[in-house]
Amino acid sequence: MNFFDKLKEYRKTLAEIENSVYGNKQDYLEVYERNLELEKQIAARTQELNIANKRMLTLQHIWEMMNSSRPLESVLETIVNSLQGELGYLHSTILRYQKDEKGSYMSVIAEADNNVIKRVNSIIQIPMQMRRLNYFEDSFYAEALNEREIRTTKNISEALRSIIPDLPDDVFNKVMGGMQTKLLIVIPLYTRNNPFGWFCVFSSREEMADSETDFLTIFAQQIEMAITIADLFQAVREQAITDGLTGLYNRRYFEEYISKEVTRSLRQKQPFSVIGLDLDFLKKINDNYGHAYGDLAIKTVADVLKSNARSIDIAARMGGEEFNILLPGIDSKGAMAAAERIRKAIEACELDTIGHITASIGVASFPEHSDSLEEVLELTDQAMYQSKRLGRNRVTLAKPAAETSWQEVAVNTFMDILSKHNVPVESGLSEELVNKLSTINNQPEMPKEVLYTVADMLTKTYNPLHESGVVKSKVLLASSLAKRFDLPKDEIDRLKVAVLLYDIGNLMLPKEILQKAAPLTDEERKHIQEHPLIAAREILKPISYIQDIIPIVEHHHENWDGTGYPGKISKDEIPVTSQIILIVDAYFALTEQRPYRAKLSPVEALIEIKKDTGKKWSEALVQEFVTLIEHDLN
Repeated sequence: MNFFDKLKEYRKTLAEIENSVYGNKQDYLEVYERNLELEKQIAARTQELNIANKRMLTLQHIWEMMNSSRPLESVLETIVNSLQGELGYLHSTILRYQKDEKGSYMSVIAEADNNVIKRVNSIIQIPMQMRRLNYFEDSFYAEALNEREIRTTKNISEALRSIIPDLPDDVFNKVMGGMQTKLLIVIPLYTRNNPFGWFCVFSSREEMADSETDFLTIFAQQIEMAITIADLFQAVREQAITDGLTGLYNRRYFEEYISKEVTRSLRQKQPFSVIGLDLDFLKKINDNYGHAYGDLAIKTVADVLKSNARSIDIAARMGGEEFNILLPGIDSKGAMAAAERIRKAIEACELDTIGHITASIGVASFPEHSDSLEEVLELTDQAMYQSKRLGRNRVTLAKPAAETSWQEVAVNTFMDILSKHNVPVESGLSEELVNKLSTINNQPEMPKEVLYTVADMLTKTYNPLHESGVVKSKVLLASSLAKRFDLPKDEIDRLKVAVLLYDIGNLMLPKEILQKAAPLTDEERKHIQEHPLIAAREILKPISYIQDIIPIVEHHHENWDGTGYPGKISKDEIPVTSQIILIVDAYFALTEQRPYRAKLSPVEALIEIKKDTGKKWSEALVQEFVTLIEHDLN
């Protein structure tokens, strides 16, 4: 092969090599380009996963808040604040759809705390949360709410202008001049299938991705759930503190609130007054027209109280036909004017079938009439029942009182019995009780509590299962029952003293009989039945100033049908106060532990008491007693 042939061969080989290299280069370029594309896709997917993870964490945070005890406003504010920053949203807010006598409108109930809203509020002076925002039936917002679909707009100026049309043009232009929002997203909110409002998101992006739509939809559902849960909690709370028939506050809430009012009154050196009101002749209404009309009369009184109350007043149904109204910052003069206005408004009501109704009203003020809350409430009651005794349909102002006479009588009686050792009480205990009673002179604000404590301690000497606080409960229950029978104040005062003393005769009986778990013999039962006479004739008779208490104590075991003891008298021969003690004592005996049986629940005790209607107690007494207890249980 000559030189030229070899050269030709080399050129051929070289061409083949060049073709091979070029072919591989194309392959390498294709691989390289594919790798670049994959890297871009991986980066995009990673970013999407990061966003999805942030969204998931945000939703999880919302769920945790919804299951906490935080108020709804706090939860919603945290929700709207969680959307800004890394999720790419500039601002978010929750608007509520509302109606009043002027028509439909919108209001801000939560908004993110950021520079966007701070800037806007500084320009418009009156913050968005304090404004009544306009609502139009053909607006962008109405469309979203009616169609229950997400709506978006790039025309931010028109969307904002429609809800605050009264904003001056120069102010509005200044607001829009610094606006960086490119897209407004509005998601309608519904709770329990009722329109609630809108979840509004201000985005820095011009378009909303499909995944973003899904996320904001889920986000809005979490808001709806938070609102629904809060509404349910509020409904439960209202049920717990309101009276079902009237919608007024119940006695439990009133007592809690007025205790706080005492603290506020003392701190701010302002008075407050209490109006006590009792619907006249409810029993006649029920008997003549039926309980439905009785309920109508009660609801009518409640409506009058609502319409005459200030926003800071607390009107409550205390039980049956009794109502209390707390008037913060009002003295007795202002309270009397308010009470008279209420009385006239009630009298002016004319009900179907019933006709006109009336109410008896009492007024007392703190600290004018007393600086003791318990005393103010008692004086209010006394004034109210004074109105009843004076002919009903009137207002009576309480008289200021330091210590009521019944407490002085009770203290002196206990001091007399214990100091003279008229009952077999250990000297150490007797001395301790006398010392407690002596402290009343130094602590005049606590006489009742000392009396209750002394009575409890004496009872425990013969009944170890006796629970502290029961004597106080008996006094309160007995006096409440007495008021239902329109007993005058002096008779109720005698009843209170009698409740403290009626079982004192048990101190003279053998403990082995009183604490016996097995059935009593006839002889032992005879001993037990002697305790009213022992108390009345041996312990109390020597004390001259309580002679009017003795008949109450002596007859507190007489039965309505005449089968009781010691006198076997019946029906109206038995003092009403004695009848009251009998049923109150029976109720607490049933609900207390005894050596021979377990204690009953209040409901079980009422069942037992009802069984003896017409035997141990009259039907009227049982009816009033059961009503009183059942109201306390509700």
